[in-house]
Amino acid sequence: MRIAFDVSPLSHERSGIGNYILGSLAGLASAATDAEIVAFAPTSPEGLRRIPKAVDGLPVELKLRFLPFAHFWRQAWSRAGRPPVERFLGPVDVLHYTDWMYPPQRSGIRSTMIHDLVPLHHREWVTSRTYSMHAAKYRDAKNCATVFVNSQYTGRDVVATLGIDPERVHVAPPGVGSAFTPEGERGDLGGDYVLTVATLEPRKNLDVLVRAHAVLEGRFLLAVAGGRGWGDQPALDAPGIVRLGRPSDEELARLYRGAAVVAYPSRFEGFGIPIVEAMASGTPVVASSHPSMDEAAGGVALRADPDDAGAWAVALVEAAARRDELVPRGIEHARRFTWSRVGETMLRAWEAAG
Repeated sequence: MRIAFDVSPLSHERSGIGNYILGSLAGLASAATDAEIVAFAPTSPEGLRRIPKAVDGLPVELKLRFLPFAHFWRQAWSRAGRPPVERFLGPVDVLHYTDWMYPPQRSGIRSTMIHDLVPLHHREWVTSRTYSMHAAKYRDAKNCATVFVNSQYTGRDVVATLGIDPERVHVAPPGVGSAFTPEGERGDLGGDYVLTVATLEPRKNLDVLVRAHAVLEGRFLLAVAGGRGWGDQPALDAPGIVRLGRPSDEELARLYRGAAVVAYPSRFEGFGIPIVEAMASGTPVVASSHPSMDEAAGGVALRADPDDAGAWAVALVEAAARRDELVPRGIEHARRFTWSRVGETMLRAWEAAG
C-alpha cells in the first residue's frame, strides 16, 4: 500500500491539529510496516524549514514542493480539481488530506480527517479565512471513502451535519505523547498554580478562568500556556496571573506535573487533548461541561459550566482537595489514548475500503 499523507499544517508552529498530524503519522508508520508512506506538502519557505524537523526520525518519504503564496496555491489546486496528486507523487493507493486543502487525485482511496465542525456551528469563533477553507473541505469530505474524527461526539456531528454515511466515519481519538508521564521534574512558579493550556482565542474562553481566579482571591496563581491567537484577548495582566507563551512538550509536561489543577474551560472541542495529557502527567483536571469534551473527561475530570466563574472557583478548589483520588483514576483513563491505536484504526479503515 502506498499512502500519500498531507502534512501541510506542520509548516506552522504546532498546536492541536499539528500535533495530531504528527502523532497519527508516527502511529501509522508503526502500524503499517509494509506500507510506503509519502508525507507531502506544497509549502512556504517556513514549511521547508519546519516540516523536515517535525518528521525527522519517522520512516516516511518526504516530498515538499516550494510555492510562493502557498496558501493561495493550495486553495486554487483544491478548487480547480487538477492536476491530480499523482502528477507530483506518482501512483498512490490512499490519499489522506488533513486540514488546509483537498487535493485532486486520479485513483485510490480518498480519505480525510475532521477535527470538529466549529466553523459551521459558530462562525463568530473563527476567522473568515478559516471558515472559507474549512467549509470547502467539509463539502469535499462527502467524496471520501474514509472520514476520521477524534471523538464519537464529532462523528455524530459529521453524520448529522454533513450527511456522510456513518459507515465511512471512523473514530480515532488522539494519543498522549511520551513526554506526558507522572514521573519527572515539576514546574515551579513560586506557589500553587492552576494551569490552562490553549491558544488565546474566543472559543477557548479563558475569561471565565480570569474571573474565577479573582473569586479565589489569590488561593492559586493562574498560569496560561499557549500562543496568541486572534480576536479579543483575555485580560491577563492582573496580579497572580502568569503568561508562559507556547512551551515545548517537555516543558509543558513539567508544567502539568507541577500544577495543583489543570483547567480547560473551552466552549467547544473536537476532543480536548490537554485534558488527557494533564491526567497522564498525574494532575487533577476541571473541564468545561460542554458534551464535546465528555470522552476526554471520561468521568474523571470535574466539570464546570463554561459561563459560570463561581462554579469554576468551587470546582478548582474541590479538584485540588480530591487529588489523591483523582490522579490515579486520571492516569488509568489516559492509558487508553495512544498514537499506535490511531495508526491501526487508519490502516484497518483503508484496508476495508480497498
